[in-house]
Amino acid sequence: MRMGLMDKLKVQAGEMAVKAQQGTAQVQAKFDAAQAKRSSDVLLRDLGGAYYAEQRQGGPHGAVEAALAALDGHASQAGPVDVSTTGPQPMPTQAAPAAGAQPAGDFKLDDL
Repeated sequence: MRMGLMDKLKVQAGEMAVKAQQGTAQVQAKFDAAQAKRSSDVLLRDLGGAYYAEQRQGGPHGAVEAALAALDGHASQAGPVDVSTTGPQPMPTQAAPAAGAQPAGDFKLDDL
């Protein structure tokens, strides 16, 4: 009877080890994807800087070509580069107080 319990514990321990390995693999995949995204973002920023310098400040075209080559090399190793743009992000705003609500604090604008 005792061996049956030990066998069950061994099976459970094996199942837990497999699940732990799967979890580790998932975390590693997410980490690798995040690292690749960061790398591509840096390379895209560099490309944008080189292009801006070329177009607006008389910078060399070679810098644009070098940035493109670096981005192509990254894409060949890490897969397609996400080039979607979000544009400038609006600044967060505070919600307006409800009608008739007094602002927080013990001051009054009339006192000025």
